Amino acid sequence: MTPAPVILAWSGGKDSALALQALRADPQFDPVGLLTTVTSDYDRISMHGVRRTLLIEQAAAVGLPLVEATIPAGAPNEAYEAAMSVALDEVRVRFPVVRHVAFGDLYLTEVRAYRERQLMGSGFDPLFPLWGLDTRALAERFIDERFDAVIVCADTQQVAASFSGRRYDRGLLRELPAHADPCGENGEFHTFVADGPVFRSRVGYTIGDVVLRDGRFAYCDLHPVNGASAAHA
Repeated sequence: MTPAPVILAWSGGKDSALALQALRADPQFDPVGLLTTVTSDYDRISMHGVRRTLLIEQAAAVGLPLVEATIPAGAPNEAYEAAMSVALDEVRVRFPVVRHVAFGDLYLTEVRAYRERQLMGSGFDPLFPLWGLDTRALAERFIDERFDAVIVCADTQQVAASFSGRRYDRGLLRELPAHADPCGENGEFHTFVADGPVFRSRVGYTIGDVVLRDGRFAYCDLHPVNGASAAHA
């Protein structure tokens, strides 16, 4: 059976990387591209706050072409949906055989229902390769398999601002408050993945300042290293 080509909604974080790994391991599917929402005013990945230059390096490092949905800062939901519609039109042109869009969502039923509604009538079917997996086990597997990730945004109403800029490892998992999901599925934190089993090369970066925005979100700025990905260590 020929595997079905898939576009993966890609935030640059660990759940996206794990979803890519799951899709590549499944003989039914063939991930052929990434779809990322970028905030044009900041030239950064929306919500995560990672520089677009690092996103481009990351896509090259996992060996997949990138489609971007561009939104303005503070975009209402209608603007996001319009940007996604334009991006899906681009997918149709660049990848005419694709009929699936995959997401790294884990258990939030309202988020899944929104994705399904968004794709209804579009000609694309949603996939959720990580759905229902135990998030503690998933977090530990991510670490065991030597993915390399850093916290780039912490919601200070759920976890301490000091988590921003820290490596995602077992030490961090031990220090998370009891109410926090170990994968940050409730928006407690967001990550940037620089290396791991799905990468052909490591994305080099240095840790910059941590800035509090909107009185709530602690963003850690990551700086590219020489504008190019480094070889695996």
